[in-house]
Amino acid sequence: MGKMLKQKLLQKKNIARLLFIAITLVSLWYWDGVMCVKNDHGINQAKAMYHQPKNTIDVVMMGSSHIHCDIDTGLLWKKYGIASFDYSAAEQPLWMTYHYLIELCKYQKPKVMVLDLYSPAIRKDDYQYDWIKPNVLGMRFSLNKLQMLAVSVESDRWEEFFPSMAVYHDRFDELTPEDFTYPLSAHKEMENYKGFAPRFERNPQEEPEITENHSGGLTAKSEEYLQKIIKYTRDQGIELFLIVSPYVVTNEDELVFNRIREIAQMNDIEFYNTIYDCAEMGIDYETDFYDASHLNYYGATKFTDYLGNELKIRFDIPDRRGDDRYDSWDTNYRNICEMAGKSS
Repeated sequence: MGKMLKQKLLQKKNIARLLFIAITLVSLWYWDGVMCVKNDHGINQAKAMYHQPKNTIDVVMMGSSHIHCDIDTGLLWKKYGIASFDYSAAEQPLWMTYHYLIELCKYQKPKVMVLDLYSPAIRKDDYQYDWIKPNVLGMRFSLNKLQMLAVSVESDRWEEFFPSMAVYHDRFDELTPEDFTYPLSAHKEMENYKGFAPRFERNPQEEPEITENHSGGLTAKSEEYLQKIIKYTRDQGIELFLIVSPYVVTNEDELVFNRIREIAQMNDIEFYNTIYDCAEMGIDYETDFYDASHLNYYGATKFTDYLGNELKIRFDIPDRRGDDRYDSWDTNYRNICEMAGKSS
């Protein structure tokens, strides 16, 4: 009898331990969701990638904020049936894009990768700290993330960016009611979110005059990681499409783009500098820009429509409309239309 009593007591203790561990883990999960930074400069884009239905993204758009400000995933879906996703972050350097690509391929098998090349044209430092948090905080912990940090952050500054909980522990004063419901609603919201973050303000810009015909200016580190991206996409069977989206480009930037064009030609890769086709797209420098670097929503619709046609011409991309697995793209289109309606 004494032995049976001891066994029952031991079972109760084990159950209590398991309950304690479960409650602790759920509490950590919940408070991490409440406290985490949420913005559309790259964090939400990275988080949303994990919530996409497995192996549904056919075209992944990667690079800087030019991607998630300029490419309307809803329009690509509605008009062309392209299941695309803007997996980008502000000022993202190519070495971070490379590790983002590795992360993406754990969950998706894209047919085409569209890579924006704004950042390597304007950023020359091997460590770029100004916008690093939006590039880091949305990615889950993994060996790949540690490898990304190793090439992006000097060893004496790691504590500024890792672990993520240490970065956002002081957000108590800025919490909103939405933060407290976020852990419970995040999955559906993030599944329906495809990364596009439109800007609606109109700010006239001066149309650039490009005269640079020489090539150069691409840093050794950027060129190294561009070559790594080329090799990785080739190994994964992903077709790579290098682009420059419309902005107020300088001749110094064009120097870099000319070098990238040479690399693309050497590797038999598609490269498209869309700066030269703004008039054909119908983009108006007086009405279609948010700032010198980004299109607003109205310019983004023109650019996206043009890009969607180019993608269909250049690549064999299936039309997924009508497939139940892609219902979240329908919702994404409706959500973008609603945002545009409220801002008009």
